[in-house]
Amino acid sequence: MAEDDTEHPPTENPPTGDARATAGSPDRDSPDPEPAAPDSPTRPRRRRRRWLMITAGVLALLLVACGTVLWIAYRKLDGNIRTDSATDQLLARLEAERPSRTAGAKGAENILLIGSDDRTGANATYGEAGGQRSDTTILLHLAADRKHATAVSIPRDVMVTVPVCEKPDGTRSRQVLAQFNSAFETGGPACSIRAVEQLSGIRMDHYVILDFHGFKTMVDAVDGVEVCVPQAIHDKDAKLDLPAGRQTLRGEQALGYVRARETLGDGSDTQRMGRQQQFLAALIRKVQSQGVLLNPARLWPVLDAATSSVRADGGLSSLGALYDLTQDLRGIPSADAVFLTAPRRPYRFDSDRDEFVQPLTTQLFTALRDDRSITVRPPGSPDPSAVAGASPGPSGAAAAGSDRAAGASSTATTAPSFEGRTADMDGCAIH
Repeated sequence: MAEDDTEHPPTENPPTGDARATAGSPDRDSPDPEPAAPDSPTRPRRRRRRWLMITAGVLALLLVACGTVLWIAYRKLDGNIRTDSATDQLLARLEAERPSRTAGAKGAENILLIGSDDRTGANATYGEAGGQRSDTTILLHLAADRKHATAVSIPRDVMVTVPVCEKPDGTRSRQVLAQFNSAFETGGPACSIRAVEQLSGIRMDHYVILDFHGFKTMVDAVDGVEVCVPQAIHDKDAKLDLPAGRQTLRGEQALGYVRARETLGDGSDTQRMGRQQQFLAALIRKVQSQGVLLNPARLWPVLDAATSSVRADGGLSSLGALYDLTQDLRGIPSADAVFLTAPRRPYRFDSDRDEFVQPLTTQLFTALRDDRSITVRPPGSPDPSAVAGASPGPSGAAAAGSDRAAGASSTATTAPSFEGRTADMDGCAIH
């Protein structure tokens, strides 16, 4: 039988399973495979990664922007505060004459709050420019444990020994018996501080000066303060026209309320100081109850107003220092924030002036020097621990020395209470 001369292609063996797998897989050196099909899971993963990268970039940008805004805000607020370097230098030169802190008062702080009746610049509408005096002076004592605070008003008309002070023109005044508020006019804050330290024996750690315009700005920043008006007020000079009862005072009205004297009550400076204390207590209640310190939207205008309105010593003229102070004050319960006036009575030689009542005044300052809490009772109520035969304070150049000498010997067996109020007292309830 003849052979078939037709050429046939060689017969190929069918690939095994491993061979099929190998044939179906791309070679390591071969080009990348074709893009995934639309229904491949690779595309959603890439899309997620892309959005994560975009989100991270946006967050980073927001963090940088927020940080920049906060830094600008901090610098603005910090730059608002005016440092009274001249007063710091004067006090530093007189360090040897200033009282030292007692062992029992370490950690406590004493701040002198001075309300100036300066009538220049933004305050020109309140009278003719001239020598300024301290319209209001309050010694604020913060206990070392920061659990209680005491604010003592120093009567502006009380007769004290004003020490030798350096005047603005560089000359030196002489020691003189005069009204307390004349110290500020004579030698500015340094002279007021020295007068308070001399009559109390308490060292002032810091001081803050607030003028009329600054006070109004602060009140408006918290959207007004509610007070209780015991009877209708119609005072053209103070720009007050208020019915009796609860009133929310803002700006000009608030300033008129705390400054008015002759047309309200008996016209005394003592009653005016009582209204100032009532107003400050109400201000504290509002700040605490409205959560101002915890609400950035409400805190910003308050901080801006506060830092723009004050002049302070170098140790307190920074935003960080003021923030620490507000935190200390925020932690004090309103029931333990005490307001009172240093015990006073009409001056024996001039009923239009005041003098301190002794030994009560010495007992008050001694308690604060030793960082002891002060007990207050509503104005007009009797003192169950009153010391019989309380005498007027000493006068003349020896006043300060005799006050301090009496501190150790005149303290009553039972600590006295003082007319005053706490920040939680309702103003209407105690009238």
